[in-house]
Amino acid sequence: MLVAIASTDGETVNEHFGRAERFWIFEVTDSQQSLIVVRNCQPLSTGDTSHPFDPAKMATVLETIKDCERVYCTKIGDRPRRELENAGISPVIYNGAIPAIPV
Repeated sequence: MLVAIASTDGETVNEHFGRAERFWIFEVTDSQQSLIVVRNCQPLSTGDTSHPFDPAKMATVLETIKDCERVYCTKIGDRPRRELENAGISPVIYNGAIPAIPV
C-alpha cells in the first residue's frame, strides 16, 4: 500500500493538505514502511479564503497521489476531502511525527 504524507520536512506530518508543496510517499507492508519518493506539486490553496476551490488544481494534486490509498495531513477542507474520497483515497488527520502506519 502507498501512503502520501503532507510534510515540509519528511519527519513530521505538519502540513495542511491544501498548502502541501510536496508529498512524501511511503510504501507500507505488514512488516515495514519505507520512503520511496518525494513528489512535488503545486499547492491547492494559498491560504487566501477569498479564492474559490479550483478543480484544475485539485486534479493536479490528485494526479500526484493517485496511486496512494491514504493521505496524512494536519487539516483538509470539506471539498478536497470529498474529492479525495471520490478518488478512493482516505484522508487521515494527524499532526506529529510520521507514525507507524497500519496496513
